[in-house]
Amino acid sequence: MKSFVTYLFIFFTVTCFAQKDFYGKAVYQSKTSFDLEQWNNREMSEQQKKRIMERMKNMLEKTYVLQFNKSASVYKEEEKLDAPGRGGGFRFGGFSAELQYKSITEKKFLEEREFFGKKFLIEDNSEMPQWEMTGETKQIGNYLCYKATMLKKTDEFDWQNMRRRGRGRGRDRGKGEKKQDTANVKKVTDEIEIPKEVFVTAWYTPQIPVSNGPGEYWGLPGLILEINSGKTTVLCTQIVLNPKERIEIEAPTKGDKVTRKEYNKIVKKKMEEMREMWRGRRGRNSRR
Repeated sequence: MKSFVTYLFIFFTVTCFAQKDFYGKAVYQSKTSFDLEQWNNREMSEQQKKRIMERMKNMLEKTYVLQFNKSASVYKEEEKLDAPGRGGGFRFGGFSAELQYKSITEKKFLEEREFFGKKFLIEDNSEMPQWEMTGETKQIGNYLCYKATMLKKTDEFDWQNMRRRGRGRGRDRGKGEKKQDTANVKKVTDEIEIPKEVFVTAWYTPQIPVSNGPGEYWGLPGLILEINSGKTTVLCTQIVLNPKERIEIEAPTKGDKVTRKEYNKIVKKKMEEMREMWRGRRGRNSRR
């Protein structure tokens, strides 16, 4: 009986993926840990900390939907209403993509972003990720998954892995804390730095044989159901194969076309302008 059920499952899988119009939808939950103590310069009560973390929940916990076929995908944050009294929470405009498009066959990666009211379309040539297979397995829902790892170069404005500069060095260093290796970090501003590389763990399932996954992740012989990258975990919570409702998977066209390097240069310039403006205001206030 067990072998018969296995046969039926294999038959269904092969039939499903042999369809020319194969289409799938996967829902992912993303959660980023945040060390409030690292950024805090003053003493706060537990109630104040709790209030700040509640306001940051929209930024740290998100739901995404991946719509995919055998050759391309669209990945977008699911819109949700804020709870009454939450006040919208913190949002990092410009640091998170509104929509990400991947073409597996063309190795093309596009992102739509809005920064200070202006739309940008960032285009990258997506190189094949250098995954290392480990042979480890685990079950995620109904799917048997395999583990793969890699070291990934960080983007200059990857807010999820940003940290305060100088933390763990000099007079800020506590007992037992090691001095940070400055050769392995990028300086974002005078106050913020980011590691040059992060260790990424992926869990993928060959039961859905598409070389795709959440965000910029792809390149494995099966759909990626879980990603652990730096401080962030992305976990698939729902999969629907060949749903009745579907969108047209097309490359986005809205926004000024820029490369990643050009976009980062625009963001950095604006951040420097904002910092100078803030310093000027503080200087005027101190003279009054």
